[in-house]
Amino acid sequence: MPLSPPSIAQLFPAVAKDPEHFADVLAKAGGAAPGGRYKHWDTLRHMKPPTGLTTEQWWFGIKLARQYIYQQLPLRDKSKKPFQYALPGIALQMLQLIDRDASGNLEGNPQVTDPQTRDTYLFRSLVEEAITSSQLEGASTTRRVAKEMIQSGREPRDKSERMILNNYEAMLFVRRLFNERLTPAHVIELQHILTHLAIDDPEASGRLRLPTDEIHVVDDVTGEALHIPPSASELPQRLQALCDFANGESPEEYVHPVVRSVILHFWLGYDHPFVDGNGRTARALFYWSMARQGYWMCEFISLSRILKAARVSYSRSFLYTETDDNDATYFLLHQLKVIQKAIDDLHTYLKRKASEIQATAQALASHGALGRILNHRQIALLNHAMKNPGTIYTIDSHGRSHRISYATARSDLLTLSRRKLIDMRRLGRKFEFVAPSNLNERISAQPK
Repeated sequence: MPLSPPSIAQLFPAVAKDPEHFADVLAKAGGAAPGGRYKHWDTLRHMKPPTGLTTEQWWFGIKLARQYIYQQLPLRDKSKKPFQYALPGIALQMLQLIDRDASGNLEGNPQVTDPQTRDTYLFRSLVEEAITSSQLEGASTTRRVAKEMIQSGREPRDKSERMILNNYEAMLFVRRLFNERLTPAHVIELQHILTHLAIDDPEASGRLRLPTDEIHVVDDVTGEALHIPPSASELPQRLQALCDFANGESPEEYVHPVVRSVILHFWLGYDHPFVDGNGRTARALFYWSMARQGYWMCEFISLSRILKAARVSYSRSFLYTETDDNDATYFLLHQLKVIQKAIDDLHTYLKRKASEIQATAQALASHGALGRILNHRQIALLNHAMKNPGTIYTIDSHGRSHRISYATARSDLLTLSRRKLIDMRRLGRKFEFVAPSNLNERISAQPK
């Protein structure tokens, strides 16, 4: 648990007794985010203060500067004190970059703008987010097995697989809400989808916490209580207030759309309205909010993959907010960095995949008309098959991967089979298609 900072009221008498000293403290403190770093007291107290200042004086100068740029939120803590946030220069810079990269055109990356290919990449992002968001909450299934389950349409074998499949279906549910106002019923239905058959108490799926549900957020190692959410009796009103905020109906002053989406994530995490599934619900609502407000690119990123790699800082950003005057800036800045990293990772991935598929297409084109006959889905499958001999494809899995009809998927695979680029075998009433170990040789043997 981070150490709570001393209050301005505590520090004010010692700093303000000498006007010249007071002015010197403010001048040397460096503003709300000295050096572009918005530090919490728990970190700042270990840093060397500016010359002539004590650590406490430095903190006083920083906190006073923050007071002038705070904006209040409609979210209240358990004692009815409002949460607030600031937009220091580093936050404004990141918001500008996200505005540019997540709501405009993706120059050089037509894969997600071309209607013929975007569904392939959308499926990939939905699967990735479903897996990593579930892994953040304890699911232990590997990515390969989880992806195979979703693609094949088979039933989950255990709780971990059920969590991942639920998360995938929840992301599809969220996509259907992109053009709708959020209601408490939507949020409760979302949690029900996420926790169906994957919760210790099945009766707690699809309902708000009850007064008898003693829910505390605790440290996994020490058992220390890190967060005690608001009373269950307040949840209906608090959930309605959350939806009003999500729909842009509060507060009256302007809130940047990305800030609104991030605070929505924090709000549901703070209220913890459910017995289980709160983190997954919060992250899914973030996607809904971003897409509804025009940040369409966020459909193709995986926030949870970045959070999973740095889950300690994710948790700490919640705690920093609660221990320092309900200052949600800590959580906001953390999430802005995560969004930027996820967008950068998507650019890198798309560039690599485009290069791979182009190389495969060129290899096919060098053998007569084959490269012109095959469509982008078939080329993508062959590209995967080259790197993964022995992989089994089915009509269902190919259809889900590219979000196409059964008939289109069947035609794709049968064409590849007839050209002996993949092997076909019957399994009961269904067919399986297998990536051969000598695919390069088979491509070379194609008629010129």
